Amino acid sequence: MIPRKPLSRFHLQLAHYVFAGVLLIRVVVLARLTISPYLLPTRGDMHFYDDWAQRILSGQFIDHMAFYGLPGYAYLLAILYKLAGYGPFVPALLQALLDAGTAVLVYKVSVGIFPGTGARRAQIAGLVAATGWALFVPAQTYAAILMPTAWVVFIFWLILWRIISHRNAPTAWEALILGLLVGLTATAIATILFLIPLLIGAILLKPTVSAHSQFSTRTSALVLLFFGAAVGTSPCWVHNCLIARDRVILSAHSGINFWIGNNPSANGYPRFPPGLRAGQAAMLQDSIDAAESAAGHPLKRGEVSHYWSAKARDYIERDPGGWLRLLVLKFRTFWSAFQYDDLSIVTILREQRVTFPGIYFGLVAAFALPAVVLGWKNAPAGRWVTSAIVLQMLALLPVFTTERYRLSVVPGLLVFAASGLVMFFNNVATGSFRPALAYIALLAVSTIFVSWPQHDPSLWALDAYNSGWQALESNNLALAEKKLAVAYAYVPANSETLFALGNLRLAQQKTDDALAFYWAVLSIDPKHKGALNNLGVIALDARDYANAESWFRQAAQIDPGNAKTHFLLAKTFLGKGNREAAQAEIDAAVRLKPDQPEFRTLSEQIKVGPP
Repeated sequence: MIPRKPLSRFHLQLAHYVFAGVLLIRVVVLARLTISPYLLPTRGDMHFYDDWAQRILSGQFIDHMAFYGLPGYAYLLAILYKLAGYGPFVPALLQALLDAGTAVLVYKVSVGIFPGTGARRAQIAGLVAATGWALFVPAQTYAAILMPTAWVVFIFWLILWRIISHRNAPTAWEALILGLLVGLTATAIATILFLIPLLIGAILLKPTVSAHSQFSTRTSALVLLFFGAAVGTSPCWVHNCLIARDRVILSAHSGINFWIGNNPSANGYPRFPPGLRAGQAAMLQDSIDAAESAAGHPLKRGEVSHYWSAKARDYIERDPGGWLRLLVLKFRTFWSAFQYDDLSIVTILREQRVTFPGIYFGLVAAFALPAVVLGWKNAPAGRWVTSAIVLQMLALLPVFTTERYRLSVVPGLLVFAASGLVMFFNNVATGSFRPALAYIALLAVSTIFVSWPQHDPSLWALDAYNSGWQALESNNLALAEKKLAVAYAYVPANSETLFALGNLRLAQQKTDDALAFYWAVLSIDPKHKGALNNLGVIALDARDYANAESWFRQAAQIDPGNAKTHFLLAKTFLGKGNREAAQAEIDAAVRLKPDQPEFRTLSEQIKVGPP
């Protein structure tokens, strides 16, 4: 009798179950998102990337100016749209796979740094950490939406796992690959460049296996590491320096980010100074307009970046004491349990039951910090994780913190939190009460530090404001009323909140109330383009063509590249019977947005003339 051969030598391990379990959660979240009103982005950074990708697909590969926003994710989306058709589902599904891969890396890093690798308690710690990542609400959110966060977190921890899992230093060719990976990722999120010091440390501190001299081996690895990073980032600097002929390495928006993070009103979060609107696209355009207005002539993107960087450096030089206090504040905001999500998408998807209930940054950080302190001596491999967390924090201190920017450190914090809990219960079970009491004492200190309250009402208003805007755009007027009322209670003198309330009253057909809100907006910000346009729309609907023209002309002077304003001016002139002026305005609108059907319809109507 011929003995049966096994069908396969492949055996499922715990890591495979971790991957499958987290992937299932992420796919369910994605399925819920597809039947919600939030799958297609309509505003904010998600819309910024989606719109950029669509422009690339339409043939606008470059605009012969330096990138003003990191292009990596937009071009990746364009490729995915080209291959799989337009829609967020395929990119989000790919991100779900990556995020499940991050959970596996969390498990493996936990096992790798725990004393006694392969021990039962190491596996328990790894499973606890991976479960924490599966239930971490911001991770659920950013794996499902059109943002590069899931990509950078996976690559960040893939590189760190390579450092931890190998006793030896990266070889020269490994250093080249790792540098290339860091460089390519930096074209989407530049903070990953702060991993390069960690890779340098691994090359210099870990033993080598080469038969050649230590010096030449390590030197070759360092050279190839930097060469790989230069090649990886080359899509940016080649385009900027050689095609756009502008001295910008990655993106020219670094200057405005530096100013937002270092100005007299900075608070550690992306609080936009006066004159800059919230939202990636609007803020970038406003920053260009303000710089060119100050200069009195058009500027290259690199010159715009230099303008804002110079303002930030001037603030630091004039008030070094205030800047040092700001750095301390930024350090505290980085570790704060307060969730500053500039998109408010974490809160929105949780309230709409798209994501599962779970844990947040404050809980993870409070349990992780004691283990970071206690594990420094007992778990030497954990020092690499600590160093990675510190480097990511240092990458954000020059600018500001948001929930998505600090998401990269959460896997490491989960590793420490899980390891600390397992060690604590093990110490209690074995009667080792001294280290257990030390852990409890440090946990009390870290809890107080992390949960220190935020008192700025504008910070608490952010989620309510963004949720209200989303509800208004999806025509859920009851929810919009509820959310915007909360935002107004926190910041009654905020122009954007007042503008949103004006739009809500307009949607409710309460024109007089809408007018009152728009006038209140202009009393705070006389150049608010949205309020000017909407006042013009109200006047146009009332056939008050003189006032409509006045409002639209003011809006056009502030933003001459806004196609909708030219379209509304064309309608106004047509109502006045001035077909020549109407034709000139609709021609301008069509030039700016040739694919807009309503623009072409109005153009034909003007050309045909009255019946």
